[in-house]
Order: sequence, then structure tokens, then C-alpha cells
Amino acid sequence: MNNVYFQNQFLKMPANRNALIRYKVIDSCLQRRNRKWTLEDLIEQVSEALYEYEGMDKGISKRTIQADIQMMRSDKLGYFAPIVVLDKKFYTYEDPNYSITNIPISDADLGRMNEAVELLKQFKGFSHFQQLNEVVQKLEDHVYSVANKKRSIIDFEKNDNLRGLSHLDLLYNSVIHQKAVQMTYQSFKARAASVFYFHVWWLKEFKNRWFAVGVRNGQKTVTHLALDRILELSIEEKITYRENTDLDPELYYKDTVGVTVSENMRAEKVQIWVNLEHAPYVETKPLHHSQIVLERQTDGIVIQIQVQLNFELEKEILGFGEGMEVLAPEKLKKRIFSRMSKGLQNYEL
Repeated sequence: MNNVYFQNQFLKMPANRNALIRYKVIDSCLQRRNRKWTLEDLIEQVSEALYEYEGMDKGISKRTIQADIQMMRSDKLGYFAPIVVLDKKFYTYEDPNYSITNIPISDADLGRMNEAVELLKQFKGFSHFQQLNEVVQKLEDHVYSVANKKRSIIDFEKNDNLRGLSHLDLLYNSVIHQKAVQMTYQSFKARAASVFYFHVWWLKEFKNRWFAVGVRNGQKTVTHLALDRILELSIEEKITYRENTDLDPELYYKDTVGVTVSENMRAEKVQIWVNLEHAPYVETKPLHHSQIVLERQTDGIVIQIQVQLNFELEKEILGFGEGMEVLAPEKLKKRIFSRMSKGLQNYEL
């Protein structure tokens, strides 16, 4: 098997992303049997989804939805959807438990998935493809569970309700194709949304939350914009893209925990006492790559990290509660004391 074969298999998948969205919306509607769905209802639901995910405001024709229903009924995509029409007007699934997301995987599909897994595993030894390890494990686990008709044996952390994930694809492509974006954005602190042009340089994930990192048009300060605060997004062809020429993301976050980086703040040596209960966890999952153990005591350990004193660092320390105590620097110790004291007031009996 070679790369050309692998690419050809993926080319066989439906190329039209909008069609996939339409199928998914129609499927979701027909599963909801608490109401009756006319063709006009389905058109309305699909149009709203395409506007939300793709920014399409032209709507969808009756002929398109009728063709989608026929496609879902057919064997071309392997759906064989049991879509029936009641009273010559209302669409529904004849089988109330049916969904296109639950269709069985054929032996041929299973074989192709196994081949895809084997191909991806070839990249696991290269440092540039370390992020593929989790993808490979997910595929291996899914193939195993389907082939053996058993439950998955690996459960990865996920949050299907995260807002803003639909923007990932457009933002990613804006970087690849070096295009500016027009964004309507409202931070948690802002009373109203603002519209501006943004040049995305890279995408950053922290604690299951995604950020677009780059600069506003006409500004120099690197900014992190949370995807869940983006209200509207589109590619802007008229604005010349400002390319990132000197910032390496790995070096940019070298002295920080999280995503808050200050260009004017120097990293400081932070010493923390960790009790015996939390010490094994902190040693096996360090707070920062600079972490070292300075001292082992009878009641815990003393660790040291060299980082900027930002908000995410405070949250990490506070998350351990009584299991941690900041020893130095004094200003961080006072900030943690102040925040814990205020928190304690919430629980006064």
C-alpha cells in the first residue's frame, strides 16, 4: 500500500462538505419524532444549519433536499435510510431507531480503515507527527470495537458541546492559504460585539478550549481569541494577509502555563510544596516542562518551575487546594493567599 492508494480512498468519500451537513441535519430531524416534518420544515432546518456553519445565506432549493433524501435512501453512500412519507406530506424514519450515524461498517470499509491505521502508524516514529499518536489510537480502538462487536476499550476526553469548533476549519485554511479573516467577536468582559479584520498565525488548544492566535489588522500585539466567543467569521479577500515571520509557537509559550503570554514579563523561579497525596500526580504530570524536584520531605516534595506569573498558573495551583503551598516568590504567594481567602468567605457557616 502506498500514499497514492491512501489518497484515492479518501477521494472516494463525499467531497461536498455542504452535502454532509445537509444529510446530518435531515437525519437529526427525522430522528426527532415529537413533531411531523414537511419538506418545507427540512428545507428551513438545513438552511439555518448551512448559514450557521458555512455562512450561506441563499437558502436551499426544494429539489436539492429531495435529491438528498433519495441519496440517503440509496446504496450509494451505504445509508439505505428507511425514509417514508406519511399522508403524502410528512417525512419520517420507518424504523424509529435508525440513524445514518449508526449504519454498520462493511467488511470493505473495515479493511480500508485497517489499512489507514497501518499507514498512520508509520508516522508515529517521527517527532513532527507526534500529534498523530492519539488519532491512530482512536482509529485502532474504533476498528477493534467494530470488528469484535465490543465496546471501545479507550475513552478519550471530549466535550461535544464546545462552542466555536465549527470555526476551526475556516481558521485553519486561512493560515494555510494566507488569508485575513473578518470576525465578529465579543469577549466575556465586552458589553457589545466588535467587528475587525484578523490575521491568524496559528491555532492553540489549552484545557479543551481553542484559540486563534495572531494580530488585528494594523496592530502589532499578538492576541489570543477564544473560538467560543466568535459570533461570525468569514475570509476577507480585500485585506493583504500579514504573515508571521519571526514567532515560533513552541518558543513563544516556553515560559508560560496556558496561553497568556506577556512580552514584558520575565519568567521567575516558582517554588511550591506539594503534599504526599498529590506528589505522585505532579511528578508524573508536571505543571511545566521546566519542573524539577528540589527537595523530598517526609510530608511531601518541593518543586520548582520557571514561568511567567499568569492567570493560568494561579488556576493550576488553586486547583490543588490544600495540596499545594507556594513558597516563592512572595508576590505569587500573596496572590494565592488573597484568592483562597476570598473563596473561603463563600463557605463561611
